[in-house]
Amino acid sequence: MQLTLVVPELLWPEPDDRESFDALRCDALNTLIARSQRTRRPPQSLEATLCDVFGLPGNAAGNAAYAAFRALGEVAGPAVASDCWLCADPVHLRLHQERLILADGSRLDINAAEATAIVDELNRQFPDLGTFHIGTPDRWYLQLAGNIELGRFDVLPLSAVAGRSVGRQLPENAELRWLRQLLNEVQMVLHQHPANTRREDAGQSTINSLWLWGAGVLPAGRAQDCTGVWSDHPLARGLGRAFGVPVQAVPDDAAALLAQTRPGSRPLLVLDSLQAPVQYEDGEAYRAQLLALEARWFAPLQRALALGRIRHLRLAATTAYAMLVWESSRSGQWRLWRRPQSLAATVQTLAKGHDQDGP
Repeated sequence: MQLTLVVPELLWPEPDDRESFDALRCDALNTLIARSQRTRRPPQSLEATLCDVFGLPGNAAGNAAYAAFRALGEVAGPAVASDCWLCADPVHLRLHQERLILADGSRLDINAAEATAIVDELNRQFPDLGTFHIGTPDRWYLQLAGNIELGRFDVLPLSAVAGRSVGRQLPENAELRWLRQLLNEVQMVLHQHPANTRREDAGQSTINSLWLWGAGVLPAGRAQDCTGVWSDHPLARGLGRAFGVPVQAVPDDAAALLAQTRPGSRPLLVLDSLQAPVQYEDGEAYRAQLLALEARWFAPLQRALALGRIRHLRLAATTAYAMLVWESSRSGQWRLWRRPQSLAATVQTLAKGHDQDGP
């Protein structure tokens, strides 16, 4: 078996944060890293990384038709046809020290009734634009009317801006002036909506804007080396479905995954439990999730690789430092002279821009 493991935000982005690193025992992960061959590229989003696995080129901003793929991966999402789709995700923008800070829908505790009421109102207010759809209460979509051409549309994925400051919401090019005006009108509708009035009265953050991103048309499928996708992430699931690859939920642990895969298979496993803690700077949650990944995944997978149950393991990690890929085989994990270092030391090395990989 040749396993591709994608773990967004694997490494805590503050190299000097001793509280988050001290006594953080991840022996298996550290061993796997030390005895793998590493490649390092400029940082990129989880979305771009998943598209890389499926051989999909992006544009200069790393964008593909993320919205169409993600909608296809929803459990109860809209039917995705040949139209142009955008992610139109509900967000809260707040001004903090002259910067706009974005909280994505996962932090807003949006219920189904609120999502339905707001999306229905958007469809009433903007009938010529297309149709807004709900994937989940915190993931929305815009299916553009067939006569609308977006042109160049370079917007960062929501995962790249969640919990962070945003400089602009939409590109400044002249051809998208109408869309920027539309977003202003959408924000006015949201501000006046009764659902937001109730949220404000209850002391909750309001849904005061949409993050429009991932524009594109679903491309034709193609043959893939990947033989199965194990993920709860809708984009990964949608990519699998688009290319005819079987899709399943993430199992409980590595033993369950190995029991479900055949010799010679090439599965993709996406473990994204570290993403939100890093986005929202929750060091305690990061530590807890990383230790759970160590026990349930890294330790048994490293053993399976060393024993030959897995022939090749490719660990792809989006981080603040770089896009990192560690690749190893059974023989690599028996290079005992390559001694593991602590995760804190690994992060310090990356932060300094050093590359100490050997042959």
